[in-house]
Amino acid sequence: MKAITLLLAGALTAAFSTGSALAQQGKGRQGQGGQRPQHMTHEDRQRMRDDMRDAYRDRDRGRDRQRQMTREERDKLRRDVQDANRNLKR
Repeated sequence: MKAITLLLAGALTAAFSTGSALAQQGKGRQGQGGQRPQHMTHEDRQRMRDDMRDAYRDRDRGRDRQRQMTREERDKLRRDVQDANRNLKR
């Protein structure tokens, strides 16, 4: 009985290890598709540069819209934070 159990355990181990090895081999081929990598054309590269430039330009515009706080606003914010901290300690 022990011999049959050991034999089955060995067969199952071999089946699982073979299956996982085959699955790993398939992953590498799946992404490549067996073809040479496609190179970007000059137009594609230029379009990508333009898109990135536009994205950064939009992000920078958002920063420009932020205005500096006045002295009164900073003082009020400072007092509010100090009051909140005092209330937390209680």
